Amino acid sequence: MSPKELLIAEKAYLAQLLEAIQRCVYFLNATSRKLPFPLQGSELETHKKDVNLFESLSSFNERFAKFQDTLASAMRHAYLLFGEKNEHFLKVLAFYEKYAVIESIESWQQLRTARNLAAHDYETNYFQIAEHFNGLRELSVVLYQIAGNFTAFCASELKIEPTSADFSDEFLQIVTESRK
Repeated sequence: MSPKELLIAEKAYLAQLLEAIQRCVYFLNATSRKLPFPLQGSELETHKKDVNLFESLSSFNERFAKFQDTLASAMRHAYLLFGEKNEHFLKVLAFYEKYAVIESIESWQQLRTARNLAAHDYETNYFQIAEHFNGLRELSVVLYQIAGNFTAFCASELKIEPTSADFSDEFLQIVTESRK
């Protein structure tokens, strides 16, 4: 593959990741709307055998983790397209903090910690479960804002947009609502 073909392929891959981000936002938001936020531990305990509720919680957990992972992959890939060396992710985060894509490295690390808990925590205390999901709900709004900042940054700086516009309208609406 020639350097030109390789660059075209790398840009196309980022465009696919941008579409995946929009899809993640759409489905995480849709799942969030199914849940009675803010969650109360007493309500979760009362409805502990409600299959629909706990399937929605599981879906929300999984979608949050996938969204955070997809956004991180896209950020790393775009960073490489800027010609930067990808030595470690802290440099990637510092780059995006500089351009106000993320608020701070620490805020991203908080999102990553929440993602790890979402993927690996198996709590049985209903009050802690409610606290966990309420926290994810708050952090999902931060992820929406970062996704909006990142896609705008890619469009303006790299001239790369999502592969298709299938989720673009809903994505923009969700990102706009998250800023209110």
